[in-house]
Amino acid sequence: MNESTVVTEQKLGGRSGPFTLASLLSRYGMLLVLIALMILMSLLTPTFLTADNLLNIVRQMSVVGIVAIGVTFVIITTGIDLSSGSVIALVSVVVATLAHPGEYPLVLTILAGLGIGVLTGLINGTIIAKGKIAPFIVTLGMMTAARGAALLYTGGRPIGNLSDSFRFIGQGSLLGIPVPILIFLFVGVVSYLLLNKTKFGKYIYAIGGNEQAARIAGINVDKYKIMLYAYAGLLSSVAGIILTSRIASGQPTAGTMYELDAIAAAVIGGTSLAGGIGTIGGTIIGALIIGVMNNGLDLLNVSSYWQQILKGAIITTAVLIDSRKNRRK
Repeated sequence: MNESTVVTEQKLGGRSGPFTLASLLSRYGMLLVLIALMILMSLLTPTFLTADNLLNIVRQMSVVGIVAIGVTFVIITTGIDLSSGSVIALVSVVVATLAHPGEYPLVLTILAGLGIGVLTGLINGTIIAKGKIAPFIVTLGMMTAARGAALLYTGGRPIGNLSDSFRFIGQGSLLGIPVPILIFLFVGVVSYLLLNKTKFGKYIYAIGGNEQAARIAGINVDKYKIMLYAYAGLLSSVAGIILTSRIASGQPTAGTMYELDAIAAAVIGGTSLAGGIGTIGGTIIGALIIGVMNNGLDLLNVSSYWQQILKGAIITTAVLIDSRKNRRK
């Protein structure tokens, strides 16, 4: 079996055959769930299906959605990244320090934030690839360290007084579309092209499908693992910049639990925890499902505690479905 065959089979879920109802549901099941959920919410509350509210849903989910796209790359290779939320916090306090009016150019502020995300990702990827340590342990350590660094940097206090140009990133609009949504779409398109139209993406699928076979095929597995964790870190920093701009302050507690929402979005969208399977479109749909559910339940005045329980049940169900699919292969 050559490398291209491995990659193709992983993208198709390892199965071939005629286009059936089962294959239709397998490919588009979550999209149908999203549509059904939107219809249900529109029937339960008339304010749900309005242009302003729909834009608000996507704007709210843009931060988690961007993180989830990065997490998708990681999970495809059977990895995990628990550090995303803490990286968001660290980026948030650093860029807030640099974003005071008249102090530093906006470009420098953004580059500093992006650099922190890439650096944390490189550290994660290098330790995982070269140290042969489980991603869960490495990113759990980074989650704790980055959060601690954010708290130490600020003394646990928020940082405000941000410039208008910086606040435009999270609060502004272009042609009536909020800037965070435009950034989310841009990240989605770039990530889709990376995953589906480049050697980088093909090798990620190959590594997730069978890491040992990928090594035998001549793929530098360590190099690509480091690169994909760096990319995940980069997207976490993008999310951190948007969130800081939107709330107009750098918060050392920002991004709490965002890593779990991001993982949930990827898994709900069909990314397999067993590796080798996942799509950017599926992850975006997964993020939108979470966003629609949160927004709809808020409009219905459902307790946040029940929302947590429901979200947990959805995640568990998605993982159960994924494991059953893998057993049938």
